[in-house]
Formats: sequence, C-alpha cells, structure tokens
Amino acid sequence: MNILILGGAGMMSAGTARDLLSELSPGVARIVAADASADRLAALKAALHDPRLETAVVDVTDEAAVAALLADCDLCINGVPTFAGLQMAIFEACLKAGRAYADYGGMGVYTVKQKAEHARFVGAGVTAVIGLGADPGLSNLICRAAADRLDEITAINLYWTATRLGPPSPVLMPPYSVSTVLAEFANTSQQFINGRLVEVPPQSGAETLDLPAPFGRTTFIHTQHSEPLTVPFARGIAEKGIKEFTWKLALPDADQSAWIGLVQAGFGDFDTPVTVKGPTGPVAVKPLDVLAAVIDRNIAAHTGQIPDAEGHELHMAVGRGLKDGKPTTVIVTVLGKPDPLYDGYIDAGTSMNMSIAAQQILKNPLKPGVWAAEEYFDVDAYLAEVRRRKFKVEIETTTREA
Repeated sequence: MNILILGGAGMMSAGTARDLLSELSPGVARIVAADASADRLAALKAALHDPRLETAVVDVTDEAAVAALLADCDLCINGVPTFAGLQMAIFEACLKAGRAYADYGGMGVYTVKQKAEHARFVGAGVTAVIGLGADPGLSNLICRAAADRLDEITAINLYWTATRLGPPSPVLMPPYSVSTVLAEFANTSQQFINGRLVEVPPQSGAETLDLPAPFGRTTFIHTQHSEPLTVPFARGIAEKGIKEFTWKLALPDADQSAWIGLVQAGFGDFDTPVTVKGPTGPVAVKPLDVLAAVIDRNIAAHTGQIPDAEGHELHMAVGRGLKDGKPTTVIVTVLGKPDPLYDGYIDAGTSMNMSIAAQQILKNPLKPGVWAAEEYFDVDAYLAEVRRRKFKVEIETTTREA
C-alpha cells in the first residue's frame, strides 16, 4: 500500500499516519505526508521515526505539484480542513489522475456535491469513499449495523458525545479543526424527518439522555453533519421504509459553552474579513485566522497548566422498526476510554478509523464510484478492526411482542 496524505501534518492526518505505520496495519509500504508546513512535517517525521514515512512540503493549491504526488500513490487521503475550500479541487485531481480518494468528511455541503459526481467516477473507473474517520465514518457504519438487524426501519437516531474526568482545564483545546467546530454550532443542518430532508436551526433539537457512567445525563443538539445526507438514502436502508434519521452531538459542557460563546460573539462567520488597525493602516483579516492563532498561542503559553484528564467518548446509533413482524430496537454503541495505545494521538478515534478505512479500500477490489462508508465497507470486518484498536463495540437488540 502506497498512500499519500495531503494536509499530512494536521492533527487528524498525523494520527492516521501513526496508525498506518503501527503493528496494527500490515501491508503499508510507503506513506507520503504532504503539507505546507515544513516545521510540522519535521516534527511528524521525528515523532514517528519510520523509514516508510516520506514528507513533502507542498502548497496543495499547486495543481502540478499535487498531480506529481498523485502519480506515485495508490490512494490519496485528503486531510486538508474542509473549510479551507479545497475539498472539490482535491477530489477532482484524484479523478483526473485515476487515483482512489478518501476524506474525513465534507460537512454536508461538499458531501452532496461529491455524491453528485458518482457517475463520472464510475465511468472513469475511479473510487472515492467520503466521510471517513469517527463521525462521519464509524458513525455511518454503526447505523448500517443497526439497519441490517431490522426488516423495516422507522427511525435511526445517531449520537456522539465525549467527556473528561479530571480537573477542569484553563485552556480551550479544539477537538478538531477550529473551523469545523465553529460551523457545527453556527450553521443550520439537514435532518431527515418524515421521509425528507428538513433544514433545522443551529443548536436545535435539544434531547437529554441518561447514559452509562462516566457520561451520565447528557443533552444533545443538532449540528451540521453529513450522515443525514447519505445514510437514509443508502441501498439496504432506504428500501426498508426509513422515515427519520437524525444526528446530534454533545461536547463536554465547558467546551460546548465556550464554542457557543464564540459563535455568539460572531466567530460563526469565520471567513468574512474584518478590518483592524495595522502598523501602516487598516488591515483586512479573517476571524478564523485570528482565533486559530490566539488559540495556538494560548495552548503554547499554558501547556504546563493543562491538567491530565481521562478522555471518554461514545458513538451510538439507535435503530427502531420491525424484525420478523415485531417491534424491535437495535442500539449499537462504540465506547472509547484511555489506553496506552492512544498515546501520541489528538483524536485516536478519527485518526484510526481513517487508517482502517484506507487499508480496507486497498486490500479489496476497488469499487468505482463515489460512496459513503455505509455503502462501501463490510460492517463486520470493519468493526473487527475497531475492536483491535481497543474500542468497545456493543450491539443490543430488544424485541417485544406486537
């Protein structure tokens, strides 16, 4: 396996490279991590210290440079942040080069545009699997696992949450790209309700669930995500009569309040420049650039004050419908808790799941077209790899008499 990672020094991509080079991932011959930051690439190379890892300082807007890298890979992972605006350009570059493509997700907007190109990819004999990682990615597959255990589907409701056990941190740590977090809380989202997609307001649909320890009573809200745009339309799910599919999340309380506060302060519109006073006159800057720089500076200045804490996460799909004519509920849960295996990762769930997906794409015959995870992978084989990485997978089916 010869894998190119564009944006390869980013938080999620670096973790994916780590898993691809680990003992959990046989058959990986070469990884090229390409990024605009020479410093971050050097740090990645030093941290992983594996001769199979090569680095390339590349501006991903340089079409010729990207094409040269694509010419020498089996699959390209697009790890460039979604809201950098390069999702479709990299997607198209892979089509032109005839190379398999994967990304961490298109936040719904790009997902729809990518799915619309299915016929072109089929015609060119090129494979693209979009929305891979933990959410989307693993989340889509637990929905498939629930759907496969029902003959008829009334609803699938999808949830994600995380919590930390330990002293509160004085530093706000982004769980993933700053632009993605802001968009989740600032933008409207599409949910599949009463058999059709419906636009709902940001932070709407508050729903409180009693979860097992350490999560406890947790309130979830709708946020912008791609799963409602693919799962209810997937073959083997749509035919079962699904009427509802929703996505909701809950960050740790303090973090969620902080991000919502930033949105309320105006950072939800993070791309529209504002004018500030510069040394020689007015200067136009993007709010995102300012906020990301301040957050990075704050983390660097207060690293010693960030307390050790146990991070726990939950991914849960709840499917309701009929099995053998009887009302049935299927709950598929994936739980992550601290483990030495996750040392060195920012978000092991997202990074490892992209690694699993990339390997499963390449170890099996390629299927041309543009696919979401629930359409492409064998669920049992995929979840077996998730379990190997110390995540707990539980599937509970409850049937009652009609």
